Amino acid sequence: MALEVTDSTFEEMVLKSEVPVIVDFWAVWCGPCRVIGPVVEEIGEEYGDKAKVVKVDVDNNNQTAMKYGIRNIPTLLFFKNGEVADKQVGVVPKQVLVKKLDALL
Repeated sequence: MALEVTDSTFEEMVLKSEVPVIVDFWAVWCGPCRVIGPVVEEIGEEYGDKAKVVKVDVDNNNQTAMKYGIRNIPTLLFFKNGEVADKQVGVVPKQVLVKKLDALL
């Protein structure tokens, strides 16, 4: 299950994470976000404690979105050791996301 992260919890939940993190930048009104959302949730369930999957609502947490230059959604950032290690913009097949995450494990 993907956890909701806010501007105020981003550092603790993502940057200080001991495991790789996928951050899904999304918005309620975004059609493609609704398409990839269930895939992101699935990955979160499958990876359990090996990785963390979180979601950032860009409408309510624009500081974090601006900090990372999010201009299009959905955008998924892959973090390892507090740094952006990879990025995916738009809807892609699940195996593309899994491959990027596996590279960080």
